[in-house]
Amino acid sequence: MTKEAGTETAGGGIRPFEPKFMRVSVLTAALQELTPREVRDPDPDRAVEEWLEFAQELGVEYIQLSAALHPTEADIPAEAMLDPVANTLDLRQPMNAARAGRILAAIRRCGVGLSDLAYFDNMLHDDPAIRRKKHDFMLRVMDAAVMLGTDAVCGFIGRNQKLDLDQNLDDFRESFIPLLKAAKDRGLTYRVEQCPMPGWTTGDNFHNNIGYAPGMWIALHRIAEREGVGEQLRIHYDPSHAILMGQDTRSIFQYLKDNGYGFLIGGFHVKGQVINPRGVSAWGYGGQTILRGDRKDGKPAENPADQARAWLKQVVLCEHELPGTARHDPLAYLQNRTVDWLDHQLAARELLDLEIDRTYLVVEHEYPPARVQQKERLLPILKGSIAFTRAIDRAAACMYALQHEVLAAQGIPVQGIGREAYRS
Repeated sequence: MTKEAGTETAGGGIRPFEPKFMRVSVLTAALQELTPREVRDPDPDRAVEEWLEFAQELGVEYIQLSAALHPTEADIPAEAMLDPVANTLDLRQPMNAARAGRILAAIRRCGVGLSDLAYFDNMLHDDPAIRRKKHDFMLRVMDAAVMLGTDAVCGFIGRNQKLDLDQNLDDFRESFIPLLKAAKDRGLTYRVEQCPMPGWTTGDNFHNNIGYAPGMWIALHRIAEREGVGEQLRIHYDPSHAILMGQDTRSIFQYLKDNGYGFLIGGFHVKGQVINPRGVSAWGYGGQTILRGDRKDGKPAENPADQARAWLKQVVLCEHELPGTARHDPLAYLQNRTVDWLDHQLAARELLDLEIDRTYLVVEHEYPPARVQQKERLLPILKGSIAFTRAIDRAAACMYALQHEVLAAQGIPVQGIGREAYRS
């Protein structure tokens, strides 16, 4: 049987150019008090409605809806936090059918969906009463996720400060696995962000969220698998934390693939980090260890604002980037001193087991000088970062489709070498 010239090659045939793009979302903590507290406290779902309307203005298709303990119920004062959390979704009262109907109507009206619900807190707190309170709230978040039609929650695991890290694995098995079982019962995935949270304690511990790196992810997932909830545990990868710990994204993804865990990452926080070489020279990657002002006479300082100086473990050596706000710096990319966004998106496609067009890129805004909280000022900043994120993903999608699909099908080699794992 003859074929027309040019329709088939030694590479196996012609494949169409069909790039696949990720879904872009934004974490609502970017603008914490879009709806004034005096309005939202008596009418809590107004805050969600107004954020959905703001997302329309931003030109983003999804939001990651932030939930948190109400300021009157939280155990950590906002003054002690590096990036105060947002209770855009107010769950002082559980989600119910009427509330869910109102929010879903706003979702339809605005044409903006939910990527997931987020609640970032220490699920392994050493105080049993505080831990119970946080777990109960996470269960409310899970119930809300189901009623609002999303299939995942995002958060931390945390750390029990009274135990060493090996003992925390046992605590994870005893205390966190029930949360994964609750997620399974509700048809949800629990995506763990890997921030080490160094400023969560004024003590010397740096890794205060045990789900901080691939070695830990694998250990935790093996425990979850043995307990029948491996499918519920996934990682919400944030490259800023890799930069903080001296890692690079491509090598992390390669390590996961090499060890048979390329499936473990289930979503992304799109937040960068820019290393301060002077800070690294002074303190190394462990950050400032003494003379921070967060402790006095061997105890945490009484003033919560002074306790926030525990974050000098981190901020003395780096600063968060809102995607697109850092200069293009090829040398810094190779030195792992800032995020190489294009390679981040290429590596995700080349090395991870992802359903690309169902994977979320959630823009997270924690760049301090641009953390303006006036809607009119923040709008163009956040809109520009979202557009940058979308453009970078589209560029990576086009490169991947052209090189790994179109050229590969026709047996045409890709030029050059490209960035390689384990070499930075």
